[in-house]
Amino acid sequence: MTKPFEKIIIANWKMQLTIEESVAEAKEMKKLLSKSKLPNSTAVVVCPSFLAMSEVAKVFKGSDIILGAQDTYPGDVGSHTGEVSLRNLKTLGCEYVILGHSERRAMGETDESINLKVKATLEHDMLPIVCVGETYDERKEEKTNFVVIHQIYEALKDVNIREGQQIILAYEPVWIIGSGQVIDANEADRMSQIVRQSYVDAMNGEKLDALNIIYGGSVTAETVAQFTNLEKIKGVLVGGASLDGKTFIDIVNKA
Repeated sequence: MTKPFEKIIIANWKMQLTIEESVAEAKEMKKLLSKSKLPNSTAVVVCPSFLAMSEVAKVFKGSDIILGAQDTYPGDVGSHTGEVSLRNLKTLGCEYVILGHSERRAMGETDESINLKVKATLEHDMLPIVCVGETYDERKEEKTNFVVIHQIYEALKDVNIREGQQIILAYEPVWIIGSGQVIDANEADRMSQIVRQSYVDAMNGEKLDALNIIYGGSVTAETVAQFTNLEKIKGVLVGGASLDGKTFIDIVNKA
């Protein structure tokens, strides 16, 4: 069972770092975080590439940084070439799993696949980070609300959240990711309300205490507080700015 938190900052390293670079940044983060006066209620999660996970896990062992994964396969064993199981991730001490990231969706990830992964992650008592968000074209066509509501409904279809379990819904407007832009606080607040209501509807008004909403998309130390200060947003999912240990811990400290 993952520890409860009031605020959460998640690093997604994507496919940006070598194993050696990953270990170096992990060590830097561990050192800098140990010197910061971070409340115990703030969770810091780092999601390296699969190849780097075992080495990064060794670095984080005994520290306050939690290991996460960028994706998974819903089955434990089988003839699934190139896939990584939750069972193996768990042996590394992995507690969180990013699911349905827009970059995975762009490669063909389906709503059905995301739904299976959400169920499997919860069955393994790990915490799913489900990414939702609209593309630029969808936003231009005023389909933002529909897209986000649909993605949440499909991801949570027939999902069972047990007592004490948590789930994260990460709103990431696809057109923002990697652009250096961020949406303004009012729009983030509006979308957090839509995300929450979509969760309420998908879960038939149950397990409301399990929901955590975070924002993602070109987050920096200068912009992070405008999101984490919002009532319904508990944290952020950080991409490019998480690749440097000092920069990421600066975001953590200013969240």
